[in-house]
Amino acid sequence: MSIWWSLHLRRDAASVPLARRLLLGTMETAGVDPDVSYDLSLALSEACANAVEHGGDMASDGASAAYSEAYRVTAYLDGEKCRIEVADSGPGFTRAQPVRPAPSSAENGRGLCLIQELADHVHIGNKPGRRGAVVSFDKILKWKKDAPLVAV
Repeated sequence: MSIWWSLHLRRDAASVPLARRLLLGTMETAGVDPDVSYDLSLALSEACANAVEHGGDMASDGASAAYSEAYRVTAYLDGEKCRIEVADSGPGFTRAQPVRPAPSSAENGRGLCLIQELADHVHIGNKPGRRGAVVSFDKILKWKKDAPLVAV
């Protein structure tokens, strides 16, 4: 069994639950274990929130923001694995350092760490040769008993 979909979403907070609900609905229909579905949907929400908040282009003078209006979410359920990619057209990541947890007093900065805890494999980087960040992650799927779309 193989399912994939891709969304081109506005950089607006309302787009985050839309992507999450589509992923949850796809997984429920396929028969993925609810705990795995929840972990992936939470990781997707964090990646989308990062794209909404940080995924815009800065003006060349750096003073004002001329934001790109969209970001892309792609999900693949292929065999026993789900892979999700969230790509934006912002400035990308400026350093190749490992992601570190935010201080406990910080109001944000925990999303990438949370994604790393929820997924089996995570890649955080920039689009090759272009501006923009790409956060991709995958997780081995577990299935409900008698799942309708499990490959036999």
